[in-house]
Amino acid sequence: MNLRNQWPVLPIVAGLASGLLTACGSENGGTGADGSTVVIGMSDDVLATDPASGYDPGSWLLFNNVFQSLLSFPNGGTEPQPEAAKECAFSDTQTKVYKCTLRDGLKFSNGDALTSEDVKFSFDRMLKINDAAGPAIMFPMLGSVDTPNEKTVVFNLKVPDATFPSKLASGAGSIVDHSQYEEDGLRKDGEAVGSGPYKLDSFDEDSAVFSVNPNYKGTAEVHNSGVTLKFFHGDQTELKQAIVDKDIDIAYRGLKAGDIADIENDNGDEGIDIIEGTSAEVQHLVFNMSDPVAGKTGVRKAIAYLLDREALVNEVYEDTATPLYSIIPAGIAGHNTAFFDTYGARPSRAKAQAALQADGITGKVKLTLWSTPSRYGPATDDEFKAIAKQLNASGLFDATVKSVPFAQYEKDIEAGKYGVYVKGWVPDYPDADNFTAPFFGQGNVLGNNYTNGTITDTLIPGTAAQSDRSATDTDFAELQNIVAKDVPVLPIWQAKQYAVARENVYGLENCLDASTVFRFWEINKG
Repeated sequence: MNLRNQWPVLPIVAGLASGLLTACGSENGGTGADGSTVVIGMSDDVLATDPASGYDPGSWLLFNNVFQSLLSFPNGGTEPQPEAAKECAFSDTQTKVYKCTLRDGLKFSNGDALTSEDVKFSFDRMLKINDAAGPAIMFPMLGSVDTPNEKTVVFNLKVPDATFPSKLASGAGSIVDHSQYEEDGLRKDGEAVGSGPYKLDSFDEDSAVFSVNPNYKGTAEVHNSGVTLKFFHGDQTELKQAIVDKDIDIAYRGLKAGDIADIENDNGDEGIDIIEGTSAEVQHLVFNMSDPVAGKTGVRKAIAYLLDREALVNEVYEDTATPLYSIIPAGIAGHNTAFFDTYGARPSRAKAQAALQADGITGKVKLTLWSTPSRYGPATDDEFKAIAKQLNASGLFDATVKSVPFAQYEKDIEAGKYGVYVKGWVPDYPDADNFTAPFFGQGNVLGNNYTNGTITDTLIPGTAAQSDRSATDTDFAELQNIVAKDVPVLPIWQAKQYAVARENVYGLENCLDASTVFRFWEINKG
């Protein structure tokens, strides 16, 4: 996912409001399994079972449950806590040397001991393979990994990075068994050997079956006897029908806004519950700064003045998203409302016209908005048509929408063929750094030819080096304000999250939060 793009818009996860489980976990892990297997339906596919390759939401769901990382995000928390590690800390004042001590008695699901050798192997292997569809892109700062003894791992960073612990806690930090994986090649048999709460029993095009890992030792307390994950390959209608027909216990990721409304209105007495959760998933309009039309500051500012986010989320997403007024979403430390402050919440034709005239533009602006529903869901085309309608209603634009398959879409962006296009982002870890450095740092993943020296040379490295994350708020505010002024991207919406679950399913309120970790072990079927 080089950019953690995904479709659809609606990640569906959460649980019932009553009978909720609270799982504080334990030092040794554990199980409260009642013998029930939970069946989850998902629109996303799992693109990889090898952590050196997968960089998509479906694959990370598998990684977070089958593999351990040194650290993990607790329920509802954004500060990483020890998981496979007993303790971790920077051992220098420059946040360049990070040391972890492993728990005692760690084992993989096959019984092999997990030692520092496996940790070093996992990171060295990921960086060596450097798969285009893998998470190596997250670790340009990692210089070397030392193992003074079998319990100690030392990460030596090339540059200061206080967010390194959060990166370790993500799916990218998955630890593999060095005796089960090739050093310089990806595993292709669809199997996985990890030390997480679950082991992968089978995996094919239509499903993945997980059972509880008896060798697991960590913070998770397991509340079921296994999980079956069914893939619906983007078929939202079939996913909806499966939850209504009781073929699955939970519908996760992929129901349309209208489907959620239909289920809520038509099935209130059918034993189905819907709960709204929080999300840090965002979507942006992206402007190619080298494009002869979108590259003009006046054009970008005019669009910023005309975009009516409230109307858009009401019309297209039926309030299953919220308007987003900055590149860092609400709920993430450092968030401000730079675009609201600069361009207002309501459309202003007068200000849009003034922006165009200031750039010497007097006639209608002919513009194409590029969409790709095969990646971001069927509603993406409707969304872009609604945006084009808003622009055209001002009399200042002649905007049209073109939609292409994702593979062609990515090639065309790389070739610089699009002036305005859509990009979505599901964070790798819940820190403002993950909403800024990938977009505006060296080699930005948006492919829009935007550079700003203050952001790239000062603000991003400065915030990355700050161990006290609350002390970065001022710099992140400056960064957001610069982006609002330059408008290389235009934030559109921030997703809400929903769960559709059968009435006898509990614990899902602990399964999805800003960390993006879906915790199988929290689910209980009564």
